[in-house]
Amino acid sequence: MRRFLAALLAVGAALPAYAEDVVVWHAWRESEEAALQQAADAWTAKTGDTVSLVAIPFGAFSSKLETAIPRGNGPDLFIAAHDNLGKWTAMDLITPLQGSVEGQRPATVDAVTWDGTRWGLPLAYKSVLLLYDPTRIAKPPATTDELLAVAREYTRDGGFGLAYQAAEPYFHAGWMHGFGGAAYGADGKVHLDSADQEAAYAFVQELTGPDGVVPAQPTAELMTRLYNDGLTPMVISGPWFLGGVERPIAAAPLPIVSATGLPARPYLGVDAVFMANGAKHPTPATSFAAFLAGPEGAELRQNVGRQAVSWAALRSDDPLLVALAEQAKTAVPMPADPDIANVFEAQARSLRRLTRGASTPALSASSAQTYYTILSKPPPPATSPVPYVVLMVIALLGLLGWNVQPLLDPNERARVWAHRWDYLWIAPAGVAMALLVVVPFLTGATVAFFAHHGGEWTFVGFRNFTDILFSRDWPITSPMSFWYTLVVTLLWTVTNLTLHVSIGVALALLLREPWVRLTGVWRALLIVPWAVPNYITALIWKGMFHAQYGAINALLGLAAGSDGPAKIDWFGSFTSSFLANLSTNTWLGFPFMMVVTLGALQSIPRELEEAAKVDGAGYFFRLRHIIWPLLRPALMPAIILGSVWTFNMFNVIYLVSAGEPDGSTEILISEAYRWAFSRGNRYGYAAAYAVLIFGVLLMYSRTANRLAGKKVL
Repeated sequence: MRRFLAALLAVGAALPAYAEDVVVWHAWRESEEAALQQAADAWTAKTGDTVSLVAIPFGAFSSKLETAIPRGNGPDLFIAAHDNLGKWTAMDLITPLQGSVEGQRPATVDAVTWDGTRWGLPLAYKSVLLLYDPTRIAKPPATTDELLAVAREYTRDGGFGLAYQAAEPYFHAGWMHGFGGAAYGADGKVHLDSADQEAAYAFVQELTGPDGVVPAQPTAELMTRLYNDGLTPMVISGPWFLGGVERPIAAAPLPIVSATGLPARPYLGVDAVFMANGAKHPTPATSFAAFLAGPEGAELRQNVGRQAVSWAALRSDDPLLVALAEQAKTAVPMPADPDIANVFEAQARSLRRLTRGASTPALSASSAQTYYTILSKPPPPATSPVPYVVLMVIALLGLLGWNVQPLLDPNERARVWAHRWDYLWIAPAGVAMALLVVVPFLTGATVAFFAHHGGEWTFVGFRNFTDILFSRDWPITSPMSFWYTLVVTLLWTVTNLTLHVSIGVALALLLREPWVRLTGVWRALLIVPWAVPNYITALIWKGMFHAQYGAINALLGLAAGSDGPAKIDWFGSFTSSFLANLSTNTWLGFPFMMVVTLGALQSIPRELEEAAKVDGAGYFFRLRHIIWPLLRPALMPAIILGSVWTFNMFNVIYLVSAGEPDGSTEILISEAYRWAFSRGNRYGYAAAYAVLIFGVLLMYSRTANRLAGKKVL
């Protein structure tokens, strides 16, 4: 045995030492990812150390960082845009990355600097540009007056002279800065209602108004289609737009604003490499970061990944990169302040109202500032948790006593003991329910008693609930009010259920008639809307409701005998937006009720109807007094379950109307989502919303069970 151990140790000593990889997280894809891999291979060949590249989906990147790094499961390095820098430093997710920045473009170095400390090494930069079709436009417009002139020339025959996402603050930033405005003033405070901001809004109104040159409700997909179909010769977008382009395309910096003589200055986004706090291999990670940001790594990223690299001495003959370098000279680094999310949310709300003609430039500027003030409101003051802990302990003891009290009776103890094996058999299900349902619910309910701000959690007691229930930030009639949203949610649930049940029952009754042929085919076809994932259906219906290119308006225009599609902005008013949501969810919901009704109808003897018919009973008499009473026991549970599903139908609201206009078509569950992820990450406030939703559904379930005559929920 001793000889065997000695031999094993000798073999182990002869093996090379195992070296762990430097772990790098990134969200780059295609050519950029290939360039990163080549840089990692080149560094490995140079140093002997290895790199493990982990591709993370872009949408989940930030949340994974915020979850993994504090628990010691994060990477050594990660590559990301700099705009979350303020939040990352507040959450202590990163540590300053050592390395020289000599030779880097100054603007990119400024972007990775926060509170006087440089936290990362810049790699590349991106911004929006004026992209145009060189076969139709020989020379790009140099001023906004020229831009408007060229755009008006091509706005005809269903086409538009310019396409860009006018309601998005990121794309609006070029005009905002070009008119002399800024998200943050010289005093460091947010000023969204200045005269400069109003002038920028006026220019957007000129671009998007009834006689404007920009299509309504433009999306990235629509812009690509318009450009490829030759329906627009100019697009304001970034390098990412080129991925789906099939026509010749050229790039130029945004034009000079004629009214001010200042260049339109878009935001500059900088991709940089950062070191995670608690990195396991800081020394080789620092070396790889310096190599990646240095001249060798920059050359690989430019030539292979087609990146506009931050290494200033590197030049390129690529026209796109040349245009990006020119635009970077005047671009404004994206603010890294965590509060920028509230600024964007406030601006987006005003821009949406402006572009659909529901607001003026002056009103848009003032409402943006007002809305920002509400969103950036500081969290409630901290509250002592002691009284709440005492109250919780008393409640738990009371609950325990209420459950234990029956066991004082010897007969009850004997009954429980007699069923001891039954309890053992159901224990696995009980444990699973506790872990998958009870624990997550209690965790979410606990979050409702805290306020989250800047990565910090503060215990605030019932303050989130009182703020919601008493509408302390806005009138009770405002779409932001809990009570307004509750009324909309109830209206949404009742109207959907009415249509689901009436259409589903009517189709089921029709399909049971013997004179209907190919019933199997019809049943299969009518189940398809229910079988297709609802988020896919919602996106299809959203496209159908597009103001200018949607099938609904096209059909209405054809029915009216007009030359083009009907001019209906489906998301411009509460009524039409609500109807768009209702139509989509009705399409999704009636098949379920039809299937349940068809199953229940199989159990109703035809002899009962035939006997009533012989006695002279008409169809509607038989339907009311024979069919419906026998259908009701099967339909009531389906109606109750359907009401809960509809009450919480997040996908349709979020994907079809997105709550437009001005959040008036939001329901409670989508409103809770907005507070958690779109309005300053107010997780405690959103959790309070969720608890209130649970309370509403709990009261409803108790009432519904009594109506159904049995426990359904």
